[in-house]
Amino acid sequence: MSYELFVSLRHLKAKRAQRFISLNTWISVGGVALGVMALIVVIAVMSGFGKDLRDKILGTNSHIVVTNINQTGMVDYESIIEKVVKVEGVNTAAPFILNQVMLTYGGKAVGVVVRGVDPEREASVSDLEKNLVKGSLRLLEGPVNYSGKSHRDGIILGKELARRLGVHDDDVVSMVAPASRITPMGLIPKIKLFQVVGFFESGMFEYDSNLAFISIHSGQKFFAMKGKVSGIEIRVMDIEKADQIAEEIQENLGFPYYARDWMRMNKNLFSALRLEKIVMFIILILIILVAAFNIVSTLFMVVMEKTKEIAILKSMGASRFSIMKIFSYQGLIIGVTGTTIGCIGGFIIVPNLNEIVGLIEQLFGFTAFPSDVYYLDKLPSEIQYFDSFLIVVFSIIICFVASLYPAWRASRLNPVEGLRYE
Repeated sequence: MSYELFVSLRHLKAKRAQRFISLNTWISVGGVALGVMALIVVIAVMSGFGKDLRDKILGTNSHIVVTNINQTGMVDYESIIEKVVKVEGVNTAAPFILNQVMLTYGGKAVGVVVRGVDPEREASVSDLEKNLVKGSLRLLEGPVNYSGKSHRDGIILGKELARRLGVHDDDVVSMVAPASRITPMGLIPKIKLFQVVGFFESGMFEYDSNLAFISIHSGQKFFAMKGKVSGIEIRVMDIEKADQIAEEIQENLGFPYYARDWMRMNKNLFSALRLEKIVMFIILILIILVAAFNIVSTLFMVVMEKTKEIAILKSMGASRFSIMKIFSYQGLIIGVTGTTIGCIGGFIIVPNLNEIVGLIEQLFGFTAFPSDVYYLDKLPSEIQYFDSFLIVVFSIIICFVASLYPAWRASRLNPVEGLRYE
């Protein structure tokens, strides 16, 4: 151990007459620890929210979507699927139809997005089957026979959409197409009856209240798209490489096909989450800056208290750089200690965050995250080790930089002035 580090540690140990300096030291350590712990917890929660949101979006949508930007539909879609699945990184692909319609039931009408899917292949490209709270994708393939009533094609509704319409299982809803048919009687809206065969709950209110699923064959008949589909949905092996795979698919297919990955389709949402995460990082780093000011004031008081010792060390041959090292080490020790305590606290709190929130709810008698508002049965959190590493580095650097000015002032002390009144 160098003598500079030894002297720094001795300075941080309080004597009876220096209790106030010691208290300030522990306040500085506590401030750094609180800032680091808050940063780790908040970043973990925001990362958990982002991952939870991503999983909910990808639970209803596929990783990549290929569409035809020139025509009203994609004709030779099976050959395109064969080309797509040959691209490295692609797992499976399936056709789909997408259109806007109006659903009516019992005097209620709601405009929704209807999606025609292949019941046999949809489970391989999305998590729709897992999100079903009732029914099965196989029931979409009509006709469906139920208790002596007429045969109807099946439809699966979002849970919130079903609540808005007031429909239950086996009820029949009317689907009205936006395009009308020209008949001798004039323009007549195209209407078809569908039997409700299931409900899904993705956890995203936008999807649960505005989305319905029918079979792709029903969609082709209803929207007059015989032998056509709206596009192809693709599932990849690594969702983080979806953008690269989409670019490769785009190059292979060329114009007029357009491949978009899930990050591009939800760019605004995830950009907002990323920006919010950065802003929260900047705001919470201010807690560490406040602790850094405490370090500055503590070291100034130490310098004033240790004037005689500094003068004696200089008289014995200590250089200005050695004096700077003594007081810089003190700031560094405070920063490392506080950062270590904060890291330990953050890594303990994050895995037990839901238990802590539950305890607070019991103590104060309120619900922090109502499930009907936030669609969360628990607070999502995921420790980000790289972000935590950056927090540790920033914290130690800030504490070290805060100690440089008091250390520089101590190194400039004149030994004669320090010993004049001793």
